[in-house]
Amino acid sequence: MVRTVNGDWLIRGRDGRLGVYTTRDEAVWCRAERHPGGAWLPWRKMGGDQRLHTVLAVGQGADGYAHLVAWRPTTGDEAGLVHSTHFRGHLAALDWIPIGHPNKKWARTGRPAVAVDAEGRAYVFVGNRGKGVHTVNQKVRGGWNAWHDLKGSRVHEELVAVTGESGLVELYGVSPAGILRWLQEEPGGRPVTADPLPVPVEPGTLAALPTSKEHTTLFFADREGIIHAWRPDTDPVPLLAAAGPGPLSLLRCVLDGHDCTVLAQRSASGRVAFAAYPTERESAGLWWTESGPQLPVGTRVALAEDAEGRVVAATVTPDGELRVARQKDEPGLALAAWQTV
Repeated sequence: MVRTVNGDWLIRGRDGRLGVYTTRDEAVWCRAERHPGGAWLPWRKMGGDQRLHTVLAVGQGADGYAHLVAWRPTTGDEAGLVHSTHFRGHLAALDWIPIGHPNKKWARTGRPAVAVDAEGRAYVFVGNRGKGVHTVNQKVRGGWNAWHDLKGSRVHEELVAVTGESGLVELYGVSPAGILRWLQEEPGGRPVTADPLPVPVEPGTLAALPTSKEHTTLFFADREGIIHAWRPDTDPVPLLAAAGPGPLSLLRCVLDGHDCTVLAQRSASGRVAFAAYPTERESAGLWWTESGPQLPVGTRVALAEDAEGRVVAATVTPDGELRVARQKDEPGLALAAWQTV
């Protein structure tokens, strides 16, 4: 399943309001809570009237600001990347700013990914014409550095960018050789190539979650549909069969006083499936529990914590219908009834 939004599209802003991002009608749209835990405002278009290709990357910094990256058509069949910063979910985002193309001029080459370092600088990653990866990042005092070639070969166009608890940016991709990795070694530096993980991966299933100060855990499905978890210096651990073909949504949170990792995915039945286990303790086991109504193919699933620390799940259908379910005030991961908002 193709991700039309790459990254965490359900986020909690610094003011505690939840906001969601989606793409349709050649534009990026956002909805936000009127106040934390309250009713939702109507959809609003982000970044002005710029016409966009409907593929979006979202990254959020420690300051709570959302960074949006998308392709826009330029001349003929060519395209260029644009960036916008969204400071508050209920406010208008900044206008789209062109940040160029990894090959200077060409058609759209891949789905962008964006992560934000500890200083609030956005790092944008995208596949290039040669099936490698390029990156561009913001300068400390505004503006953007030049594009840089991270190399790579036959890299699948869906990339996963994440900021570790260290504040350093990490990038992951999939190729026939397995999982490729690029890691930032110092603040402000470009990510550099790390040893790949030579495992068979079903393209489009890779996800990453910081799970401690030392580690980011990678999740992926193999060709048989089994989800695995992996951290450096260990072997991949098989967890359970994927609930469906779509990408995973991940959340690290506290459940009943325990540090837990929650997985969510649109299941083969069309409902949302949840699983949870103690963070970095894959041996504890986990299983899927389905929730909510059947949803159409192409529905996206996301997880976040609200201002009160409750787990919130959201789905957006291809036609823009938003549903939200919040964790009940009782033990475990029990969700209240799904609400269309």
